[in-house]
Amino acid sequence: MATTSDIKNGLCIELNNELFAVVEFLHVKPGKGGAFVRTKLRNMKTGKVIPHTFNAGVKINVQRVERRPYQFLYKDDMGYHFMHTETYEQIPIPEEIINAPALMKEGQTAEIVFHADTETPLSCELPPFVELEVTYAEPGVKGDTATNTLKPATVETGATVNVPLFIEEGEKIKVDTRDGSYSERVK
Repeated sequence: MATTSDIKNGLCIELNNELFAVVEFLHVKPGKGGAFVRTKLRNMKTGKVIPHTFNAGVKINVQRVERRPYQFLYKDDMGYHFMHTETYEQIPIPEEIINAPALMKEGQTAEIVFHADTETPLSCELPPFVELEVTYAEPGVKGDTATNTLKPATVETGATVNVPLFIEEGEKIKVDTRDGSYSERVK
């Protein structure tokens, strides 16, 4: 069992019978009183970030998690189906644990985080950026680019992304999966 001196960013711990990942931490040694570790923990199931303070030297229950490469196959009433890229094992994943399900297309690669002891999927993370083709966009008006104006455009997955006025139907764009925003046009 580990102690608070082993805390580092990304470490997965069990607290109150739930799994949390350490987002950030700070060892504090005040002039008066005992030392402590101030942390921000992200719940692996809900994604909610909470602050928590540990006294120095307290035992913590470290949990092992594994990141595995998977490829998105299709979606049906059971959820999103993924295939492990090395073993070809297929598993269904519920939509709630995927970080950007609206930006996922067939054949897309993703990393699924598993709790190593129970083999349960905790989260599914797409790459930071995905390339998608614009299937519908209103035509931009020439000379209407004095400011950083955006218009809605529909991409091949059916999601709507706000893009600059010069983006037209049929072009490929790079979309940020963390917030669903336009990043750049792909050549």
